[in-house]
Amino acid sequence: MKHVIDLETYPLDRPESLEYAALVESCKERLAADGMFELPGFMRAEATRAAADAAKPAMATESFRHARQHNIYFRDTVEGLSDDHPAMAKVETVNHTLCADQLAGNPVIDLYEWQPFADFLAATMGKDVLYHMEDPMARVNVQASRDGEALNWHFDRSEFTTTILLQAADEGGELEYRKDLRTPETPNFDGVAAVLRGEDPEVKKATLKAGALNVFRGVNTLHRVVRVKGPTERMVAIFAFFNHPGVVMTAKEQLGFYGRSVA
Repeated sequence: MKHVIDLETYPLDRPESLEYAALVESCKERLAADGMFELPGFMRAEATRAAADAAKPAMATESFRHARQHNIYFRDTVEGLSDDHPAMAKVETVNHTLCADQLAGNPVIDLYEWQPFADFLAATMGKDVLYHMEDPMARVNVQASRDGEALNWHFDRSEFTTTILLQAADEGGELEYRKDLRTPETPNFDGVAAVLRGEDPEVKKATLKAGALNVFRGVNTLHRVVRVKGPTERMVAIFAFFNHPGVVMTAKEQLGFYGRSVA
C-alpha cells in the first residue's frame, strides 16, 4: 500500500504511533469546525494518475450517464413545503459513473479493501468501526463530470461522504458548501432558499487537487460541485462505508443509479 498512499505523511499503517494519533485528532477538529477535512497528496501522484488512466477507457465507452432534474431533497414532496416554495426549485445534475465491478485492478479498489483505511476513517469520525459495503456495484464508484456538467445542490443521504479526486477539470469542479444549514429538528427551508438564490455569505468553496482525500459531513450541509468547463473531465473516486455490515442496494436502486442491476 505504500506505493498507493503517502504513508510517511499519513501513517495509516502505524495506528499505535503518536503521529497517527495526531493525524486523527487533527481530522476530528477539522470535521467539527468545517464539516469536512482534506488530506492533500494522500494518494501518491503516480497511483492517482494510474487510477485515472485505468478508468478512462471504460469511462469513455461503458459508463452510465445519469442526467436528472431534481430538487435538493430528491423527492417530489417534502413535509412542510409547498411545491412553489423556493427551496423546492429544480436544478440539473449530470454525471458519468463506473461501478466497482468495472474497476478490477484499479488502485482505488486496493485502497478500499485495505482494512487500515476503514479503521482510520472510523477513528476520524469517532466511531468504533466502519463496515465495507457488500454491494458489488456501489461499494466504490468513479464518477466523471464533463464540459458543462455539474453535481448540483443537494443534501447527502449518508452521514459522511469519502472521496479522492483522481483528475481535476481545466476549470470549475470546486466543492461549494454551506455547513450545518439544517438539523434533524429544524429543516431551515428559508435558509435553503437563500443558498439557492446565491444570497448566503457563509457558503464556502474548496478547490481540491488530484490525490486529495476528502471526508465530508454532507447530511446537513447543502453542497454541490461547480459546473465543469474545458475538455479535461473531472474524475473522483467515491468510497462507501457504513455503521453496520451487509449493506446492499436493491435491484431498483441499482437500475436508478447505474442503469443496470446485478442484484
